[in-house]
Amino acid sequence: MTINIQLPLTEEHVRTLRAGDRVLLSGTVYTARDAAHKRMAESIKEGKSLPIELTGQVIYYVGPTPAKPGQVIGSAGPTTSERMDLYTPELLEKGLKGMIGKGHRSETVKQAIIDNEAVYFGAVGGAAALISRSIKSSEVIAYEDLGTEAIRKLEIENFPVVVINDIYGGDVYTDSVAKFRQGK
Repeated sequence: MTINIQLPLTEEHVRTLRAGDRVLLSGTVYTARDAAHKRMAESIKEGKSLPIELTGQVIYYVGPTPAKPGQVIGSAGPTTSERMDLYTPELLEKGLKGMIGKGHRSETVKQAIIDNEAVYFGAVGGAAALISRSIKSSEVIAYEDLGTEAIRKLEIENFPVVVINDIYGGDVYTDSVAKFRQGK
């Protein structure tokens, strides 16, 4: 079964999701990678406002390639999420409800996901051109000087993801390994 979610994420959405659930996201997401995360963390430390309101929002860890003529965006595959782990707990405390990336998260981030009732989604790496088809619009809204790492506002439709970490401590990576070892 696939779950369809219209963004922004609500507490109800997050509470119903479990590690391993297949989800199609539609609505607004924001992009941010390493450099943008560092800038947002610096803004928080300096007491400055962030370029986006994080409450209920989803950040997609991606640095899309330039769009070819007639395209909304170039290839837009997920970036390895652990590179944002240093900054993630603080952003979750500011109201961020979801993240999309690839790969494992640190124990600190997994605990912050539980504590702040958020969710980490995995997108398929290596399918950047296919994923791009779900992106209907793209607009740079902050940190334009960072190029592909600028914060973008994306409108997505039926963007395919899998819940990797949920608020109940579920972790599709570790849970799957355990099931495999048990012969299930």
